[in-house]
Amino acid sequence: MNAPTPSRLARLAVLAIFLLIYAGGMFRPALFDDADSTHAEAAREMAMTGDWVTLHVNGIRYLEKAPLPYWLTALSYRAFGVSEFSTRLPMTLAVLLLVLLAGTWGRRAFGARAGAYAALFLATALGMYLFTRVQIPDVLLSLLIAATLYCFLTALEDGKSWRWYAGYAALALAVLTKGLVALVFVGLTAVIYAALSGDWRRWREFRLPTGLLLFFVLAAPWHILAGLRNTGGAGGHGFFWFYFVNEHFLRFLGKRYPRDYNKLPALAYWGLHLAWLFPWSLYLPLAVRRWRQDYRRGGGARPPLDFAGRSRLLCLVWAAVVLVFFAVSTNQEYYTFPAYLPLLLLLAAALARAEESGEGRGWILGGQWLLAMLGISAAAALGAGLWQSRHLPYVADIGSVLVERGVGHYTLSMSHFFDLTTASFAALRLPAALAAAALLLGPLASLWLRRNRRDWAATWMVALTAALLLAAAQIALVRFEPYLSSKPLADRIGQVAGPRDQVAIYGDQALGSSLLFYLRCPIRLVNGRTTSMWFGSTFPDAPPVFWDDDDLRRAWRSGERIFLFVPADRRTQADAALPAERHVIAESSGKVVYSNRP
Repeated sequence: MNAPTPSRLARLAVLAIFLLIYAGGMFRPALFDDADSTHAEAAREMAMTGDWVTLHVNGIRYLEKAPLPYWLTALSYRAFGVSEFSTRLPMTLAVLLLVLLAGTWGRRAFGARAGAYAALFLATALGMYLFTRVQIPDVLLSLLIAATLYCFLTALEDGKSWRWYAGYAALALAVLTKGLVALVFVGLTAVIYAALSGDWRRWREFRLPTGLLLFFVLAAPWHILAGLRNTGGAGGHGFFWFYFVNEHFLRFLGKRYPRDYNKLPALAYWGLHLAWLFPWSLYLPLAVRRWRQDYRRGGGARPPLDFAGRSRLLCLVWAAVVLVFFAVSTNQEYYTFPAYLPLLLLLAAALARAEESGEGRGWILGGQWLLAMLGISAAAALGAGLWQSRHLPYVADIGSVLVERGVGHYTLSMSHFFDLTTASFAALRLPAALAAAALLLGPLASLWLRRNRRDWAATWMVALTAALLLAAAQIALVRFEPYLSSKPLADRIGQVAGPRDQVAIYGDQALGSSLLFYLRCPIRLVNGRTTSMWFGSTFPDAPPVFWDDDDLRRAWRSGERIFLFVPADRRTQADAALPAERHVIAESSGKVVYSNRP
């Protein structure tokens, strides 16, 4: 017999698992180069200057992003000081709120067990963890889109006006988080859902005139102020062209300038969602079976219009809109983050229903057997790596024993996974051993529980396995700090540099953006008028931080002391550009800091 679902105990257990996975990551590792530190630096400069309209990075206008994530991080800096913890606090809270919303929605629509599972699935899904390790706004966007649709759906259910207005307010905040894509996702989802469900007949209840007025009152002021304050860049193109045309429409068409984005092959794009929703994607066949049964019971028509039926239909439409949109547009792996909640909510509902009713037991056991086989295989692979590296010494700088294979030109979130070598396992013994133990024992224990019809305990055992695996990943991520962050080099520069010394990055600022965050001073960019720095550099008030090779050589021979950060893949170019007299101040994972003085 299955155990009952103790709601309060389940909520506490979900919170404990959330803390196990996410609490440590608020403090370590250091902020990474590229987007992580760039976005944190934009928020730091906002907090420092008090300019809450125009974002700046290295003093350069940074106009491609919506402001809400930076407002929240800047407020966190004002409250707690500038640190890794205060940087990550807003997005970690967004993860927690998304988990709580999933639990609330699942409980109201599908019952207590489904609510507990929905929260649990969100907290432990692989993609939820991976794509909240850097300062990107997608989890906040997902939370606000989910809040918008939940408010609209519950307003249809109970007729409370305040829910409609809360939904319009959440939609405005979603637009202030990541631009017009939020409006597209919510608008398309709402229109298609209303057409399929027949709820379009209730359009007078939607509070459209007053709701849209509230939306514009909240969303419009920043856009208007940003447009008025940022005119005259790039040959007369101002904020409105760059933000709406270049960053929205041209990005969707794959014609954005400058080109610094990617598009996954179709097979990878669709197939990787099995990884992002792992381990719960293993129950996808069960969910598909449930959807087909509902469709047949309705005679091929729409599902019953109770709250469960509405939620199921809305989640299907919502996930489909997000997935199809980015299948057509340019994309990165994490762009489909807003589809995770509806998909995992549907998976949680299907699994809870099957456990409670006893239907589809073969499908549940099939997923459990597959997880056990995957766990044994992965544990064996990790064990082999640990055995082969057993006589190798521990290496503090893991970047020195990686092999750069350049998978996806490092534009993919998982590219560095393919750089691992046998020697790198010497630096990863603890997380690899923890992951191997979790993958070997957890799925087998869960299979035993499932075969003995202790389904509630079996599902929680899968969640605990996932939590331990992600905790091991967090330890591994800390070990990758010297490779992914330039904080060790920033610390060394900070120890020896004087107030009048200059710091420069050879190449794009994203290659060493953590220097900006940790040194907190203007940095020269050698041949760095590229990517996110390009548009801001075209404004007449842009600070003179851009050098070419000739400027670098002149500064190198001057009386000023120069510290030049050189990424690993730019050393040949930098060595050719610099005079012969140069001194190595620090090195880490192939990156080096040169100076013109010892």
